[in-house]
Amino acid sequence: MKTELSRTLGIEHAIFGFTPFPAVAAALTRAGGFGVLGAVRYTDPDELARDLDWMQEHTDGLPYGLDVVMPAKKVEGVTEAEVEAMIPEEHRAFVRATLAKHGVPELAEGEASGWRITGWMEQVARNQLDVAFDYPIKLLANALGSPPPDVVARAHDHGVLVAALAGSARHARHHADAGIDIVVAQGYEAGGHTGEIASMVLTPEVVDAVSPLPVLAAGGIGSGEQIAAGLALGAQGVWLGSIWLTTTEAELHSRALTAKLLAAGSGDTVRSRALTGKPARQLRTEWTDAWDDPAGPGPLPMPLQGLLVAEAVSRIQRHEVEPLLGTPVGQIVGRMNSERSVRQVVDELTRGFEKAVDRINRIAGRSEA
Repeated sequence: MKTELSRTLGIEHAIFGFTPFPAVAAALTRAGGFGVLGAVRYTDPDELARDLDWMQEHTDGLPYGLDVVMPAKKVEGVTEAEVEAMIPEEHRAFVRATLAKHGVPELAEGEASGWRITGWMEQVARNQLDVAFDYPIKLLANALGSPPPDVVARAHDHGVLVAALAGSARHARHHADAGIDIVVAQGYEAGGHTGEIASMVLTPEVVDAVSPLPVLAAGGIGSGEQIAAGLALGAQGVWLGSIWLTTTEAELHSRALTAKLLAAGSGDTVRSRALTGKPARQLRTEWTDAWDDPAGPGPLPMPLQGLLVAEAVSRIQRHEVEPLLGTPVGQIVGRMNSERSVRQVVDELTRGFEKAVDRINRIAGRSEA
């Protein structure tokens, strides 16, 4: 499963995997793919350094990357406390009422929320980069469009390729104009923040829009046959995220959430603004239903919504309140029906890819088998 891009990066398979878990990213790199560690949760640079040290020790000298979140527009001179003060009391009361309805316990005294939207603030990402560029990362990806020009230049000065996600050909052209090296065409089916265009339509549009820049196909991909389809559409690899959530190396720390993922079908996700304020595909739960109900106050824009629900999400996760328990995940969740190691997933993907290629060769009359 080699392409020009995979050869450039020195990897065996053109499989790029985004994950918040160092163990998953390292396992994918060792399995011949390219692990990309999501940095958004690292508000403490020392914690990121600790996990990058661990990655160095567990990737056998093979390449890996980092994914940060840098907003396209910077807000100057506004503190987190000032932003949080903008949250209406009506929305705070709605959160309290929803949690009370489901009997969600409080966090223990002195226990801080485990998830904060501060990782979406540009300065946090810049602090992460100050750490990351001390390590031999080979790729820097940004989930919210093109990074600022000085960040692109800094990455290139370190010999690091820069990737950015795009949900339309127009976005992709902006990335190309900004000096981005790799465009990730992320379809509507993907987990997390997505646009409105499905992968089968989006991938070739983006390939045409930014040629000769390499494109990675993303969204709804979880089998080798789908990887073959992405490459047939012109992509030079695939970008997978959701499929790793049910691997044995993933650190979800919630058997209830893992069980929900394993039981979910492809129709059990929804694009909702309930988590961050922007449309993000996630498991449909009574929490997302409450926020999408016209009778409620509705989600706030980013970053207010994320600040509003941070403690609530932590309480739901900590106490595993099943009706409200969810996570960002794509429609490929319908194929995630067993727990396997990362290497087993990669082996299955490569076998499926080979089968798909053999099938096409037979159809094209290039094989006698």
